[in-house]
Amino acid sequence: MLNSILKETIKNYNNFPKNGILFRDISPILMRPNLYKELIEKMSLSPILESADAIISIDARGFLLGSGISLITSKPHILARKPGKLPGELITKSYDLEYGENTLSIQKESINKFTSFAIVDDLLATGGTILCVSKILSSQKKRISGACVAIELSSLKARNKFNFPIYSEVLL
Repeated sequence: MLNSILKETIKNYNNFPKNGILFRDISPILMRPNLYKELIEKMSLSPILESADAIISIDARGFLLGSGISLITSKPHILARKPGKLPGELITKSYDLEYGENTLSIQKESINKFTSFAIVDDLLATGGTILCVSKILSSQKKRISGACVAIELSSLKARNKFNFPIYSEVLL
C-alpha cells in the first residue's frame, strides 16, 4: 500500500536538469507529513541498518531521509557533502553523473570512531553518488553494511555495481 502511494506521489520532470534526463522528485512526499513520516519509519526497519555503527547520507535530498532514520534508529548521522560545504580535514572523491561530474566530501574526524556505515540517499539511478561514498569509506578501511534509498530506477541496474546490499522502498 505504501509503495503504490509513494509511486503515485513522486513527480516526474522530463529533460531536467538537462535534455534526456527524467528527474524523479520526492518533494511531493515531503509536502505530505504523514506519508513522509511513514516512508522514514519504513526505511528505518531495513536490516541494512542493524549492523551499521552510523548512517551517512548524501547531499542534499539524502539528508531529508538520513536525519529521520538516524533519529529513529538512534545511530549517529554523518553527511557526505558537495564541494565547499564542510570545514576541517576532508576525504574527497569525484564521480560521474548521468549529466556531468561532481565531488563529495566527508569530514575525516566524523568517521574515525566508527567501523561500519549504512549509506542513505533519495534515489539510486546510475549509482554514482553511492559508489563515490563507498569508495571514500573503503579508502579509510571502513565497512559498508549497505545502502537504503527511497527510489531505485531498476532498469539502470546500478545495484549490480555494489558488493553490499541495497534496500529500496520504491522500484521504478
